[in-house]
Amino acid sequence: MQALGLIGSHGILPLSGFTDAVRSQLGTGGYWQFPMVFWMGQSDFAIQAACWAGTALSLLLIFNVLPRLSLFFLYALYLSLFYAGQEFMGFQWDLLLLEAGFLTLLLSLATKPGIWLLRWLLFRLMFLSGAVKLLSGDRTWANLSALSYYFQTEPLPTPLAWYAHHLPHEVLTASTAATLVIELAMPFLIFFPRRLRFVAAFGFLLLQLVILLTGNYAFFNLLTMALCLVLFDDTALRKVLPVGVTRFVQHWVRDIKPRKIVSYAVGAFALLIVFTGLAQLHAVFTGRISIPAAWLNDEIAPLRIVNTYGLFAVMTTTLPEIIVEGSDDGAHWREYGFKYKPGDVMQRPRWNFPHQPRLDWQMWFAALGTASENSWFSMFLQRLLENSPAVTALLGSNPFPDKPPHFVRALLYDYRYSSAQEKEATGAWWVRQREGIYFPAITLAP
Repeated sequence: MQALGLIGSHGILPLSGFTDAVRSQLGTGGYWQFPMVFWMGQSDFAIQAACWAGTALSLLLIFNVLPRLSLFFLYALYLSLFYAGQEFMGFQWDLLLLEAGFLTLLLSLATKPGIWLLRWLLFRLMFLSGAVKLLSGDRTWANLSALSYYFQTEPLPTPLAWYAHHLPHEVLTASTAATLVIELAMPFLIFFPRRLRFVAAFGFLLLQLVILLTGNYAFFNLLTMALCLVLFDDTALRKVLPVGVTRFVQHWVRDIKPRKIVSYAVGAFALLIVFTGLAQLHAVFTGRISIPAAWLNDEIAPLRIVNTYGLFAVMTTTLPEIIVEGSDDGAHWREYGFKYKPGDVMQRPRWNFPHQPRLDWQMWFAALGTASENSWFSMFLQRLLENSPAVTALLGSNPFPDKPPHFVRALLYDYRYSSAQEKEATGAWWVRQREGIYFPAITLAP
């Protein structure tokens, strides 16, 4: 739904320009550094075909039709889109989906190694998410005030985030402490006997549910919750699943008894993944990595099957937002609306997970830096001057539907939630104050 506007021939970052740049700088070495099917073609049709093929393969996987083949091609296609998407596909949940998808392929080949590799992934995901918060030296995590800012400054809040932000200070402080306990202590319970594993699972599920209700993080929370399934066993699941579901599963699922050569191959992959993951953990805490580990990490890095994680290591305490405007005469300006990110102060935050409006997300990151640090932004403005249908379709509203504006510019505003009194008096969810120019007015060359 977004691909052509982001990386299509008339999108913000055309895929053909990316592949040309890689070829000119890396030559044939770029094929391994950026493994993707799009080396065979970068047309709009090729992009759409990859997306539709992924959809079809997903349906085949759901209905257990050629599951291993479907998993392999799903991984290959998503890896291709990960690289082709450039700035718009580099999120941690994209990496998590690639790694989880690859491990699920191993799970389909050998059950026990697959289960333990998925548990190892869940451990690294949760533990690193907590560790980076303390290792960063960020004062808001150290003094337990992080959630006093988080619900207001997160990228795309849900309507419930406004209410969460206005909870008593003591509740927010206790919630910050609970987050650190769940992320730092509970991951170790993954490797303990079943009942302690269940404690870890319920802790993770509770944390992800709260995050899901108060923030739009695409499929990240749902995927993390799905990974928690490997912490339970059949006996526990039978107690909560309807009898019809358990009968269906017992009918269709069989214990996998792989051939020896398959077991050896999965075992070799397992050793590689665990060793690389341990080396990455060591590097996070010490800043050092051995030469063999660094070599191995670099060699397999293009496959994205072992990744580092850690969200909100440093909490943002303010919410800068970019407001894009267009004008016909350079004097009277009209504001472009986005589908989900804060803009109109009267607009209530919206739900959008598991969908991810990737342009809206990049606008949040762009506002934390400068226009020169976000090279894609000038191309985005150029597409607005051209009134590119693929790009304007990514927006919530286009004030120039019939002909493009003569000028566009971007302003920087500071946003905060309205107080309960302000909201009751005005109905506004946000209060904003102009901070300055983010990108000066530009026009297309005559």
